[in-house]
Amino acid sequence: MRPRYADLFAALKDEDPHRSDAAYDAVLFDRGEALPDLEELYQNSVADEDLRFLAVQLMGFSEDSRAVPLVVAALQDPSPKVRAEACRAIEDLRARDAADDLMARADDMDVSVRRAARETLAAFGIRRR
Repeated sequence: MRPRYADLFAALKDEDPHRSDAAYDAVLFDRGEALPDLEELYQNSVADEDLRFLAVQLMGFSEDSRAVPLVVAALQDPSPKVRAEACRAIEDLRARDAADDLMARADDMDVSVRRAARETLAAFGIRRR
């Protein structure tokens, strides 16, 4: 991971909201440039659902199609919070090709994931089969 992003990702967890917000905004501003580091953050944060959530959210905001397979993979995350965010990130990325993956999440055990998947499908104009 590049040092700039290692520092920014560490700051995402800072107790000072100004510092954590500034770090979030810096990564957000970089969009696709940060994508490889966001992927690494997601993969290395097995024990930290909050960092996985933020990584998926920022990937969704990247407006970079390279993020789509990474976000689709996050639909399998053990955390419902992260799976729901992956559904929303797919909508942000306008990744209609992920409809089948969203269909599977529309029947998730967690209500927040089901809701997010169904809302994204509806936003794409796709009816459940």
